[in-house]
Amino acid sequence: MRVLLHTPLKPPDSPIASGDREMARGLQRLLVGLGHRVVMPAESRVAPGVPAPAAHLALERRARDQARRIIARWRAMPKRHPERFDLWFTYHSWYRKPDWLGPLVTRALGIPYVIAEASHSPRRAQGPTRLGHRAAERAIAAADLVLTVSPRDIAGVKMRLKPGAHQRPLPPFIDASPFRAAAAQRGANDPPVLLSVGMMRQRDKLDSYRVLAKAFSLLADRPWRAVLIGDGPARAEIEALMAPFGPRVCFAGAVPHEALPAFYAAADLYLWPAINEAYGMAFLEAEASGLPVVAGRTGGVPAVVADGVAGILTPIGDAAAFAAAVARLLDDPADRSRFSAGAARRVLQHHDEPVAARELGVALQLLR
Repeated sequence: MRVLLHTPLKPPDSPIASGDREMARGLQRLLVGLGHRVVMPAESRVAPGVPAPAAHLALERRARDQARRIIARWRAMPKRHPERFDLWFTYHSWYRKPDWLGPLVTRALGIPYVIAEASHSPRRAQGPTRLGHRAAERAIAAADLVLTVSPRDIAGVKMRLKPGAHQRPLPPFIDASPFRAAAAQRGANDPPVLLSVGMMRQRDKLDSYRVLAKAFSLLADRPWRAVLIGDGPARAEIEALMAPFGPRVCFAGAVPHEALPAFYAAADLYLWPAINEAYGMAFLEAEASGLPVVAGRTGGVPAVVADGVAGILTPIGDAAAFAAAVARLLDDPADRSRFSAGAARRVLQHHDEPVAARELGVALQLLR
């Protein structure tokens, strides 16, 4: 099939690193690997990023005009034209950045419509988010297949599916091979290295760094050093939070994705408080590298970090519990070794790219 890959939040070729970009790139690789031709024509693209809810009405009107142009161009194309797609595949539709185009285009053209990672949040049905919420509902109701990435979305999506539509799980995935290869060269660190990877922006990310700083203060009597990977508009605030720890905390800045395996391989523990985290691709990268994880129990995090197998999950926002979990792993090398093996095994069994390719292939067969 020729598949139009639509990524409302962030396209695969975005220069800004994030979990959304890596999932978009991963889905593109899976589709190509399954023998499909992926197209992303310019007229199907939308501005990246998350707009303010107040902009949604204007965006909906603009999307209707954009959809009309896509439909007219598709109908004018010869059947063998390389951009004449047979299936519309949207990655990530939610109330803050819904897929305005997919339902309009696929209904007009009579082609299948697939969404990977759709969410339904009834509490967003009122107030300034209501337009985005309704658009996200319409997208789910129009879909022939919804691939659910986070278990917490299963029930909400199921309520909105049209008769005959399918819902299948597609756990978050990565290409684990470069992380495993780098980890094979891991040496001993003295003191242990604590690694965190996260964009440095306001709201939830900044709140996660605040919890991390409080945890570091509670661990001040133990030997460790920390490396923080990431950048963004809140970096100055985060640097101020970490200033009391002096050279024990190193800021690595934004690191190209291809350079990340070496950073994971040079660490001993992966830490991220995960305030309001959807699931977190960096957890999978850390686990593929054999790093035990300490994380906040929130959102879809328990689906990618098996508590007691790959690491320790703590109550969300509880810096004391978070620090206690880190202290436990710093003090017990045998525990670290057990979690390291469990983390690497879990990714290989449930979240590696070949596993996801099989799941996606089976799911797409339902559309035939």
